[in-house]
Amino acid sequence: MEVSIYHNPRCRKSREALALLTEKSCKITIVEYLKDRLSIEVLSNLIDELNIQPIDLVRRNEAIWKEQFKGKELSDKEIILSMVNHPKLIERPIVKSEKGIVIARPSEKVLSII
Repeated sequence: MEVSIYHNPRCRKSREALALLTEKSCKITIVEYLKDRLSIEVLSNLIDELNIQPIDLVRRNEAIWKEQFKGKELSDKEIILSMVNHPKLIERPIVKSEKGIVIARPSEKVLSII
């Protein structure tokens, strides 16, 4: 099974999901979105595929969100732009396969798409 994981190596949940995919012998494409920022188009497509609202992909406990965005009336486009400009705000890990896409929290959610 081929999968893509939008991964932050410093995140325990992201590392757990990657380990589970490795254990299941998946062919893994790792996208380190903190190094290689996602475009508005890619992030918008992921949100559409996840069938969620942009705000549902935001890590609202991050300091950046609390300091710069919390309490403001933001459009979906502005929320997506905030995640593009501050990728730490993106909930992780996102795992995508031909069977579907999930935010792998908990990491066992990847089992539903492999």
